[in-house]
Amino acid sequence: MVGSTVGVGSRPPKPDGLSSYWMLVENKRGNYSFLKGIAPYSAGVVAEAGFEVVHVRFERYIPLRAGFDAVEAHLKRAGRPLQAMCGVELRSPKPFSFTGFNQFNAGYIDVLKKWDILFEGMNPVARTNIAPEVNPPGEPSLYGFSYTVPSKARRKTFLVAGAGELPEGSLDPHDVVRRGESSAAAIREKAHFVMGLMEGRLRGLGVSWNDVTVSEIYTVHDIRPFLEKELLERLEEGGAHGLTWHYSRPPIESIEYEMDLRGCVTEFVI
Repeated sequence: MVGSTVGVGSRPPKPDGLSSYWMLVENKRGNYSFLKGIAPYSAGVVAEAGFEVVHVRFERYIPLRAGFDAVEAHLKRAGRPLQAMCGVELRSPKPFSFTGFNQFNAGYIDVLKKWDILFEGMNPVARTNIAPEVNPPGEPSLYGFSYTVPSKARRKTFLVAGAGELPEGSLDPHDVVRRGESSAAAIREKAHFVMGLMEGRLRGLGVSWNDVTVSEIYTVHDIRPFLEKELLERLEEGGAHGLTWHYSRPPIESIEYEMDLRGCVTEFVI
């Protein structure tokens, strides 16, 4: 599927995220395809036929440098190349400013460059980065990661990267939906918009809500007023697995609500 994403600084035509068209890029070195995103991350990945996405969560936060060493060691034990890493979950002490977020991303991308993971100048790795509100790590840390392995799994396995209430392709603070607002109505509208982003990314990966095994929400605001209508009903059969609510903030100041998804057969805690 070939198309384009909304550019930086653009305004969404309406807060539902459904106007995006995706470019799905095949990455044979990693045995997965990815939705072209922006420099810090792709919008999602799906394993190629004969492979599956395996999800790993660390028992405790690991500071970033040591965390990447742990990922490298795990991939070596699994007999997989560094390029098989297709997803990263980060935890930060507090949300960044937009400028600080860009500076952090530059260092993160340097690691991917050293690992020779970038594909034709594009970042194929899906990512979620959030800031726990209670007992956050003392420094940017690794919480989990995903990678591909040969598999006889009969279903598609995939990750949808974390997204807050910003249109696709934008890191412009002026594009934040209901910027500066945190009323119940504003949070509901933000959640509605993010669900639209999730749906667009699922379609781009060639999967649906029915294929989702884990749905995660990151916010410090009450999701209960819209839990049934905006979330569970739209999750369709994926709602059978419930929702995981992390009492956390998105990685950038002024963003209030974030979500990510995955459909996996195999998950580990190490």
